[in-house]
Order: sequence, then C-alpha cells, then structure tokens
Amino acid sequence: MRVMRNSVLVLVAALFVASCGTPKKETSSLTFPLDIHSHAEPQKVRSTHLELDLTVDFPAKKLSGSAEHTVAGDGEPGQRAIVFDAKQLKITKVEAAPAARNFRTVTHTLSAPDPIKGSALRVPLEAGDTFVRIQYETSPDAAALQWLEPAQTAGKTAPYLFTQGQPIYTRTWIPLQDTPSVRITYRAKIHTQPNFFAVMSASNDQRTMSPKGTYEFDMPQAIPPYLIALAVGELQFRMIGSRTGVYTEKAVLDAAGKEFVDLEDMLKAAEKLYGSYAWDRYDVLVCPPGFPIGGMENPRLTFATPTILAGDKSLVSLISHELAHSWSGNLVTNATWSDFWLNEGFTVYVERRIQEELYGRQRSEMEFAIEIEELKKEMASLKPEDTKLYIDLKGRDPEEGVTLVPYIKGALLLRAIEEEVGREAWDAFLRSYFAKFAFRSITTADFEAQLKEQFPNLKLDVKQWIYQAGLPANTPKIDSYLLQQVDRAMETWKAGGVIDTKEWVAQQWLHFLRGLPENLTAAQMAKLDASYRFTQTGNAEILDQWLVLSIRHGYAPAAEALEKFLATVGRQKFLKPLYTELAKTPAGKAKAQSLYAKYKANYHPIAANAISALLAK
Repeated sequence: MRVMRNSVLVLVAALFVASCGTPKKETSSLTFPLDIHSHAEPQKVRSTHLELDLTVDFPAKKLSGSAEHTVAGDGEPGQRAIVFDAKQLKITKVEAAPAARNFRTVTHTLSAPDPIKGSALRVPLEAGDTFVRIQYETSPDAAALQWLEPAQTAGKTAPYLFTQGQPIYTRTWIPLQDTPSVRITYRAKIHTQPNFFAVMSASNDQRTMSPKGTYEFDMPQAIPPYLIALAVGELQFRMIGSRTGVYTEKAVLDAAGKEFVDLEDMLKAAEKLYGSYAWDRYDVLVCPPGFPIGGMENPRLTFATPTILAGDKSLVSLISHELAHSWSGNLVTNATWSDFWLNEGFTVYVERRIQEELYGRQRSEMEFAIEIEELKKEMASLKPEDTKLYIDLKGRDPEEGVTLVPYIKGALLLRAIEEEVGREAWDAFLRSYFAKFAFRSITTADFEAQLKEQFPNLKLDVKQWIYQAGLPANTPKIDSYLLQQVDRAMETWKAGGVIDTKEWVAQQWLHFLRGLPENLTAAQMAKLDASYRFTQTGNAEILDQWLVLSIRHGYAPAAEALEKFLATVGRQKFLKPLYTELAKTPAGKAKAQSLYAKYKANYHPIAANAISALLAK
C-alpha cells in the first residue's frame, strides 16, 4: 500500500510541475478564515487584482498616487461594500466603477485607528461595480518604508528606499485587504528621478536605468499582500545563471556576485527535491545595511541583508532559506499569522535539504544543530504559550509571534515525521502538498487533514507538537560530527593546550564562542583576540557574538568595533543582543542609550521600535 500511495503522490507532483507556473483561477468555493489582524471582509467582497501608479518623492519621504482594485463578491443585499486596511495613509479620493470603468466619486469612511490594525477603509459599492480606485499618499514615518539618506547606503552618493511588508505593514504604503488569506495579482507603474533604478517583487526585465525614471511591473501569479515589495536606488544588476542574478549598489556588486555564485545550483537543487520553480526568475537584491532582517522572500526578488557577504559563502544558508520560501510561504501560504509556522517550519526544513544537496549532510546537520541550540536558549525566556507552534495572537501584534519557535520547532516536527515514515515517503508527501495547495493560503487544520489523509497510521502525536508548549520528549536528536570536533577542541583550550582551527567554518566558530566559560578574564579575552582576530573578522555572525562577549567581560579593545557595528548594521538579529547586553548594567545602559540616540536614524522602524522597547525597561 505504501508503494502505491507514493506512486500516486509522485503523479500529482508531476502534474504540479507541468502546471504550477500558471496562476489558479478564482473559484466560487473560496473560503477565508477569520483574520484578527485585518479589518477586511473578503468573504463578502474581495480584491482580486491591484494596479498601482505611484510617484517616489525622496525629499518629502512619501509615495503618492493611486491603487486601483478589481473586486469580486456580491456582499450583503442592498449594502454591498468592500473594506480595506489602511494605516498611516492620507486618503484624498475614492472612486468606484462598473466594468466600463466610468469612475464616479464615492463617499468612503475611515474608522478610528486601531493601534495594531490601523483603520478600516469602507467603500460603498453598487451592484455592478467592478473597480475601486483610491488616491492617497503615505506618511514619512510609514512602518513599511525605510528612506535612507546617501550616508546610510553603500555608495554614499544617493538616497535609497525599500519596503518591508511582513507581517501587516503593507497597509502603511498601499490601501488593500492586508491579510495573507487574500491573494491578488498586481501590476505597477513607479515614477522616480531618472538616475534611480526601481525594482519590485514582480517581473524585473530592466537591466539599466530608465532615462525617464518610469518603471512598469507585472506579477501574474496571485500572492498575499505582504509579498508586494519595492526598492528604489542607484542599483546595478549582475547575471548569475539563466534564471538568477543579483541587484545591489555598485560598491558591493562584485562581492555579491562572488558570494551568490551557487544561486542557480540552489534553484536546481530545490526543483529536484520539490518540483518546478513557479516564479520564472529568482533574483536577489542586496539591501543597504539598514535592512532590519536577514532576508525577505519577496517572490522573484529576495531582499537580503548585506551582512551575509562574508566572503567565503559561509552564510549563504540564508539565501537557501529565502529560496525555499518559493515553495513554502509564497506558493503555499499561512492563512493567518497564528499559522505562521506553516511558512517558516516548512521553509527551514526545505532549506536544510537544499544545503544537504549542495554542501553535504554534515554541514546541513551542523547548521541545524546550532539552530536548535539557539531555539532552546530562546524558549527558556519565552512564556510557555509562546512556545506552541499554533500561537494565540488575540490582541497582540503578529510580530510577537516571530520567534525561533515557528522556524526551528516547526522544522523539527517535519523532521520527526520524516524519521517515522522515511525520507522517500515524506518527500512524496511534500511534493503533493505543494501541488495541492499551490497558490493557496491554508490553515494548520488544512495541513493536519492532509497529513492524516496520507499517513492515517502515523504514530507521532502531531497535535502535541502543534498545540502544546515546549519540545516533546521525542524531539529528533541532531548529531553533528563537526560540532563534536569543536567540543573536543574546547576542552583542550580550557586545559591550556593548542587547538587546530584552520579547517573550521563560521558555524564552528560560533559554537566555540558560545561555549566559552562565563568568567573569562581580560587576559583570556586578549589572548583569544590575538590568536583568532575576532575583533577584525568580516563575518557579521562571528563579530556579533564576539562583541556580546566583549561587553559582558569588559574587553575595552573591542569598543571601537562595537560602535562601528552599531553604526553600520541595521539587522535586528544582531542589534538586540548587543543592546541587551549593554543594558544589563547602569553604566552600560547609559552607553546603550547614547549609542542608540546617535544611530537610531540608521535603523528600520521595525528594529528601532524593538530597541526602544528594550531600553525603556
């Protein structure tokens, strides 16, 4: 029976490979689970397509223009209306029109803003209305937009703009139904100054700047709103493979091209595992240092932090993670933010498999083992209810659910299933899962039902994993020979012996630094630095960990490197540990507040808000 079931799954996957590049059509059977983080009522009237026409104004730090929605749904009899999400937007005019596009002005209402959700923009519609056009402009402090001055960029010659929509920030630059359960196609026309290059999470066929500063984009596949993305700056492009390339500022183009030389191979490895890539091209935009997260899986164009440019490809697992999102997250999406683990747990699992295909099982297992160490450390500081995969976010910002739990605990659940059913059967399930739910947004219950259908005799208590706190007793054990080497070397170092580190990679160094004793002396810190030049390393992961230790142990020679790091890096993952460590003493907290005041303008609002809250305690 297992052989027969696997054959059926492979057949389904083959059909998916042949067809998933075409967007699925709207059907009358669409259902929309309640999204507590959106005002939208898509079960009544929903947006199906978006047309943007926006002008980028760098001096005023705003976008202005129109968002035109194609709408579907009958709504309530005699009370047909569509409800959009809007936050930090100035709405200047709203129009509606039937299929003939004879627009007329309509009287809209904008509710009092909710601190998390923003306002509900309600637009009354007549029975035949098919289009809604909204004229608006953004606020200079819109949460999704980061406007960088020339000094905050790599090139130092021109300003830069990028967006970050996940989880619910797209509503701060576009009025729309900002819930992942509503998937839309979009086209856009972006107007900017002639010396700027605009790119979006859509078709980016331009390879040179437009002489008129106008760019047109098309995203024919339906995506959730948080994946609509825009960046504008003095960008250049370099081709990596037939379907892959990198956009970045000229100052880092060579470094990015070398770091991402395996991009096409990553794409082929993922396709070999889980089916045809559905998004035509896979390019990477290396953002300026102020980018707040590691990467954002915007379809066709991943936005990535420059901190992964280590020079030795040791941190490219981040790119394989964002590429993996092309299947888990972008193709099959969480329907609500309580289902976030469906995006990230699947993606970490797929990332590990891509890494194994390219660099071998030992490296993949080592990276997984380090992630599990980080998960356990973080879980110790979380409330028990926040260590569940399906998390209750009622009355909370969905950002509060962005911990390592959905990522690593989610991946461990999938690894546990793999270990029970076998890799061949599990891969067949994943291919069928991506095929069945392609271009759909699903709930945890949908996943459970599919799993039960394919593996009715599964012994693993999946509900315990999803709905109960902590890690179950049957959590898979990830043994890494490469980390065991480090553990043995650590014992030698503690005994005063000499250790051989010439073959170590970045993850081994991280494991070493995290395993150092808590009571290091100034002499020991100095000796470590003299031997391994941690203060001068170009690897951001290693430097961040070393600077945390330097703060903790009062290692003064690293003070200059600390300030430079805080001045030039905007990635929240690195900033929070440093400011947290500084804030543990009165003198350190005063220094943290001084440094934060000095460099706050370099940080994205997401990172700045997190650090403000941390220092306010």
